Amino acid sequence: MAGLGDPPGGTPEGAPGGGEDEYRSVVFDESFVRAARLEEFSARERLSDHAPAVRRRTPLRRAGLSRQALVLLVLIAVAFGTAIYMGVRHPYQSPAAQRSVEPVRMTVVPLAPQGKVPGADDAAHLYEHSPAADFRSAAKGVPLPVHRSTAHFSDDQVRNALTTAKNYIVRSALDPGVLLGGEVRSVRVLLDPEQLDQFDESLERPAADGRHAPTGWLVRFNPARTELADAEIRVHGSLRAVESDASTLEVSADHTMVYPLRPAGDDRAETSLFTVRRELRFRFDRDDLRLHQTQLVASYVQAGPLDCAEDSADRFRPLLAGRTAGTGAPAGTDPYATDSATALCGTLAASAQPRV
Repeated sequence: MAGLGDPPGGTPEGAPGGGEDEYRSVVFDESFVRAARLEEFSARERLSDHAPAVRRRTPLRRAGLSRQALVLLVLIAVAFGTAIYMGVRHPYQSPAAQRSVEPVRMTVVPLAPQGKVPGADDAAHLYEHSPAADFRSAAKGVPLPVHRSTAHFSDDQVRNALTTAKNYIVRSALDPGVLLGGEVRSVRVLLDPEQLDQFDESLERPAADGRHAPTGWLVRFNPARTELADAEIRVHGSLRAVESDASTLEVSADHTMVYPLRPAGDDRAETSLFTVRRELRFRFDRDDLRLHQTQLVASYVQAGPLDCAEDSADRFRPLLAGRTAGTGAPAGTDPYATDSATALCGTLAASAQPRV
């Protein structure tokens, strides 16, 4: 039955809205029409120009850049930035453009006693009657000095340099593991990476050549011959930081360490004192300050009582209580060898020994 307003027989076939419109679901919006490649001429254009019914349209250009163009521009920018970065940080820069870290210059002077090495049953008794009576114990004897900022370095950076230098002194001369056990990693991690080869070579192939003496880097004894008789090591000295140029800080350290020693494995043996004076000079650039590392520039060491005929480059071999120095002389020095260090030996003053 037809609805209201419809003809009695329904909507005729072919009339508007009649039948099933198979194209009813197709919607031609404005963007679709504008994107069409063919355009129909108007009736007037077809009458006047006798032109075809349609013509090909010029493609419309979208506003702005296409996605492909944007990707291309990004790739070009990345390539350009990479080229600039590689030009600044090229792995094959000239030597003048790279950081230059000097090898350590080191001098180790053994000090021979003039007579028998004094000893006692108690280390405290020896300390009380020696120049180390007023020295402080271990790291307490390496206090940080009063410090302030410099022209190009902040107060924190100066304190960082002093603290790193102190850590090196404590680990290299007061750590029992380093003194007797041969543990060196705690010292090694504080060095600038450019000095690690020299440090490793010094331990693997010790030499008294002014460059590769382990005792120039740290204090260590032969554990088969010597042991600590007491845990207390007395220390006295100073630290001083100065700015050497706009990119470098230098720290000078001068400390005297006194060790109570006795023969290894002999608890009944008398204790004697062994004295080491170390003058160290450290250098810090901004990378070192950031990484808490240092460049050891120079090391000057005096130690005794020692026998001048003994090799003091690898490990110290102290003369213990009751011992005397031999008559041997230090190793010879060749004045024709320009790359060799002078063999040195001194005499330990009687005033440096305990009076017992």
